[in-house]
Amino acid sequence: MKKYIVLFFASLFLLNILTAQEVYPTHWWVGMKWNKVQLMVYQKDVANRIPMYKLSAAGMKLADGVTLKMIHRTENPNYVFLDLVIAPTAKPGKRVFSFGSASSAFKFEYELKARNKGNGTTWAQGVIAEDLVYLLMPDRFSNGDPSNDRIAGMRDQSLNRDSIYDRHGGDFQGIINKLDYLKDLGVTTVWMTPVIENDMPNRTEHGYAFTNHYKIEPRFGGAAMYRKLSDELHKKGMKLIQDAVYNHVGLYHFTVQDPPMKDWLHQWPSYTQTNYKDQAMFDPYHSKGDQKQMTDGWFTRQMPDMNQSNPFVANYMIQHAIWSVEEFGVDGWRIDTYMYNDLAFMNRCNKALMDEYPKLTMFGETWVHGVPNQSYFCENNYNIPFKSNLQATTDFQTLFYGIQPAVNENFGWTEGVNKLYTTTAQDFVYKDPMRQVIFLGNHDLPRFFSVIGEDMAKYKTALSWLLTFRGVPQLYYGDEICMTGFTNPDGWVRLDFKGGWPADKENKFTKEGRTAKENEAYDLVKALANFRKKSSAIKTGKLMQYIPRDGLYIYFRYDKEQTVMVVMNTATKPMKPDWDIYAERTNGFTKMKNVVTGEIQSFTGYEIPGKDCVVFELQK
Repeated sequence: MKKYIVLFFASLFLLNILTAQEVYPTHWWVGMKWNKVQLMVYQKDVANRIPMYKLSAAGMKLADGVTLKMIHRTENPNYVFLDLVIAPTAKPGKRVFSFGSASSAFKFEYELKARNKGNGTTWAQGVIAEDLVYLLMPDRFSNGDPSNDRIAGMRDQSLNRDSIYDRHGGDFQGIINKLDYLKDLGVTTVWMTPVIENDMPNRTEHGYAFTNHYKIEPRFGGAAMYRKLSDELHKKGMKLIQDAVYNHVGLYHFTVQDPPMKDWLHQWPSYTQTNYKDQAMFDPYHSKGDQKQMTDGWFTRQMPDMNQSNPFVANYMIQHAIWSVEEFGVDGWRIDTYMYNDLAFMNRCNKALMDEYPKLTMFGETWVHGVPNQSYFCENNYNIPFKSNLQATTDFQTLFYGIQPAVNENFGWTEGVNKLYTTTAQDFVYKDPMRQVIFLGNHDLPRFFSVIGEDMAKYKTALSWLLTFRGVPQLYYGDEICMTGFTNPDGWVRLDFKGGWPADKENKFTKEGRTAKENEAYDLVKALANFRKKSSAIKTGKLMQYIPRDGLYIYFRYDKEQTVMVVMNTATKPMKPDWDIYAERTNGFTKMKNVVTGEIQSFTGYEIPGKDCVVFELQK
């Protein structure tokens, strides 16, 4: 056998193989379109316990409604892969799969469940422009069950809220306890950083290094509490986004510690990190070596790279995605490190999810620089060899080359708010720009309030833009109360939401616990977020923007029923709009209502102060 555990594994000790078998997916469902299921059976020496059957083309009946089509053995005898076909007529229930003679049979029980009915609620419904997504880190948001703060036997036993590197104890119950706060704020959708088991030695608060795809993080409350959170969200008319990671796993994932086959991971003669250069994926002049390192290099030493061109890996990943949506009632799918994946595999995986759940929406993290770069990875209008079927991306362009310079830079021909205008003008490349997820910050970026020097006028302008512009707005937890922090290191942007722990002296979940400045931001978010819930123009309407003039930028969201006008003055001096310029959208209207204050005024004589942004609903 070739040496396929490369040099950088030399210092690791393999996990003790469990005596009881583990089967993945742990269960499946009847009536699924994905009815050809590949089971991965993991047990010490399992390959030598299953006979070498000679299967006909029709396969072998394994149990009622289940046919065994193929048995796959690999160079690691601790794994066997079983190809099953579940008949359309199969009924829910548990089956015993038996291999070999009765006296020495290898057996395991497998359950086929009835399809998820959602407990009377709607799920897998998609997250669209009418929604407001709230991104939070479960470990840092609220601790509702201190009993699961530490779990015996897990590698990371840290629990220290004074450290930005250790675990803090937040969990699903804590989030459930705060759902009324979120709904009152105007949030419709909760996106959490990954909830899958991360049994790594340290820095487990972020969740991006899975160690078992089919186990929900027990320190958050486990699978039962995750399902309860999903149910509670849906009962309140809210939605759930799951954070998916296909590109890599944690170094202590059982398939890394004991790989099923030599090419389960992308292996190199010595440790090779990705070059992080997205350009190598679409550059017409790229070198094959650069492209290979981009996709096959490891993200970090702690995050081995999955070989998605291996069909067993591909099945394992796709089935887990379907399993997660069905098992937990997921509505949307955020895909981490999208551009580092095998893109042909991603198209296949995306299609499998859409075939099963037509309304499910997916967006990928594409931390790149340039609209062409970003649009390459989602549905676009280019005539190019590779065509992505991903619906949308996280829109870093409207952040880095849009709202940040709009509020931070002086106005110029290509500077300041002109960058926001120019970036938006490039939306013609997207098949549906309204699916793009816009944001001011996330767990990897400096807090926006810090980026703008804690300038409240700039902050209110940015929040107003976020909640009225095209696309799906995403708010990072604490942005509604002006949380601050820079990413050197990243723990400073992942601080606790004060009031989420019983011992907290301050409670930012209440008006009384917030400062005047915090309430000013909170009240603006609440007013605009709840307005957009009922605004047809913002939820499903069109966007029209006008060329910025001397720092004044005006855009409209409109449909047949409603017109919303956003007046953004990025200059320091007051500005009086020349309404003749905007007549295409303002004709027929005589008044405008301030959405936040309720004040009604006429167009005549209106002057917007410097460094201000106002949202109006136009009236006749």
